[in-house]
Amino acid sequence: MDGVGLRRDGFVAEIVLDRAEALNALSTAMARRLASVCAEVAADDQVRAVVLSAAGERAFCVGADLKERNAMTDAEIMAQRPVFRAAFGGVLNLPQPVVAAVHGFALGGGCEFALSADLIVADETAVFGLPEVRVGLVPGGGGTQLALRRLGPAKAADLVFTGRRLDVDEAVEIGLADRKVPAGAARDEALALAKVIAQNSPVAVRAAKRALRQGNGVGLDAGLDLEENAWRTAAASADRREGIAAFAEKRDPVWPS
Repeated sequence: MDGVGLRRDGFVAEIVLDRAEALNALSTAMARRLASVCAEVAADDQVRAVVLSAAGERAFCVGADLKERNAMTDAEIMAQRPVFRAAFGGVLNLPQPVVAAVHGFALGGGCEFALSADLIVADETAVFGLPEVRVGLVPGGGGTQLALRRLGPAKAADLVFTGRRLDVDEAVEIGLADRKVPAGAARDEALALAKVIAQNSPVAVRAAKRALRQGNGVGLDAGLDLEENAWRTAAASADRREGIAAFAEKRDPVWPS
């Protein structure tokens, strides 16, 4: 439906970029659907982890649909902007941990979707890049800020200013991707990783994600205050009581949340 699918496997939700015939290029309709799906997942307390994957064999996502944009007026492109921001923000602001499963081309907005995730699993075919300056644009799905935070200013500048492409080995080397897997294995590895995350306390994991995200770029004292808030949230929860009881009784926890 409009290029985005949603699957569930237990406590894991999988959001699928599903427009393989266009290399999963992001159209206006697809962006609207993605924002809606992310809102649905974010509100679902039964979802403890999310995988962002893509259909087809050639690409994770090649960014905005430039064929669609080529037929648009300047005013229409500006009107499209909040729709796209909602789509990228939907992924970035998911309260659950997000694992991106990347294969093939992850360019422009596709690279930004990966950067919006908490962890990136990439297979041997993955190619990353932020080529927006080559078509007269600036990364607009969070690319400048997310690359800066993940890679540091010099490496982010290298990618953004040159628009060059990186293979998976360089992506892992500089920290753009977290795990390299054989061709075709990114989705399975991402799902397995998400299932491991989903076994843990959902209250604690969500609180930890907030602390990690909000603490990125703040001073140490402010970051420790964020950690304190996260700790207090978890410590006051029924999950903490169940987790300690399960440990003492040598059994798997059954999270009440």
